[in-house]
Amino acid sequence: MSLVIRNVQRAVPLRRAPLRGRLQVLRRILGVQAFDLGLVCVDNGQMRRVNRVYRGKDVPTDVLSFPFHEVTATHGLCHLLGFTHGTEAEWQQMYRKEEQVLEDLGRHLGTQLQPLSRGLF
Repeated sequence: MSLVIRNVQRAVPLRRAPLRGRLQVLRRILGVQAFDLGLVCVDNGQMRRVNRVYRGKDVPTDVLSFPFHEVTATHGLCHLLGFTHGTEAEWQQMYRKEEQVLEDLGRHLGTQLQPLSRGLF
């Protein structure tokens, strides 16, 4: 399946092609080739913010992982239903809807899901 790599940090030089090759080898070894994978490389400040928003820990960490498909699909479907987040009021309305849907979905999946736009405004 797909492998997406995004580098939004500048602290460490990163060459995506060799990283992509190594990740493909790891996926084969772990037997997870049937799963899509998105990897976003961030700096400590960005990691600290995401860790604070999603885990309540105001420190950087080495890795955070999310069940990406369910969350992004919910966000996309909300857009298709007419929700937007151009203003804080629109974002709050869309966020509440995503939160409700992900809470219901999480109960069915046995996991806890939250919108990726948490803490946007």
